[in-house]
Amino acid sequence: MRLLLLINAAAQPTDEGEAVPDSTVGVVRTQVRLQKLDFWVRYPDYLAFELMNEYEKAPEETGLLQLAGDILDSEEPDLRRFPMLRYKFGAFEELDDALAPLVERGLIRKTQILGQKRVVEHIYFLLERGRQVAESLAQEAPVLRWYATRTRLVVALVDGLGGTQLKKRQYLLRDYADTPWGQHIGPITARARARLHELRAATAVPAGGTGQEAS
Repeated sequence: MRLLLLINAAAQPTDEGEAVPDSTVGVVRTQVRLQKLDFWVRYPDYLAFELMNEYEKAPEETGLLQLAGDILDSEEPDLRRFPMLRYKFGAFEELDDALAPLVERGLIRKTQILGQKRVVEHIYFLLERGRQVAESLAQEAPVLRWYATRTRLVVALVDGLGGTQLKKRQYLLRDYADTPWGQHIGPITARARARLHELRAATAVPAGGTGQEAS
């Protein structure tokens, strides 16, 4: 269900004239992009770090720092972490088994573009029934509302970026990049919380201040 909610959040309109399965309402292109989005859903501390990166680029967007604080001030980094292995192209998990029940139930369809020697692109089609189920889950199953909200946040954060761009961004963190192949990517919760503390201290109003955020 996590992947269905993520595909629902990430699905884009299909190209005009593109051959798609019946009842398609959106498409997610490339396995790499889906994997990288899924990583930030599964590692709240890495997502918070990325939110702080974006905040430092645009300090006027104080909501980004608030979102990072909401994550790191809670138990999310431990309770919501769902580890992924690191392989050649970063965080990875075989998706076929996880997606099979969604395909069987007519919620999504998937296909692939073949090159001369290998698959060059995986494409995931969200079907109308899949969107209906995703939206009903978010409304009717309280335990899944967190995933619905979180997947939308992750997609909004990297709107317009492809899988290769997301991979490069995630590799900027040495904790991620230095994880040996075939091992689980470890948490960065302590490092993220330390950075949050520094950013909060830097934006705090000094004694005798006006009550407005320091510039």
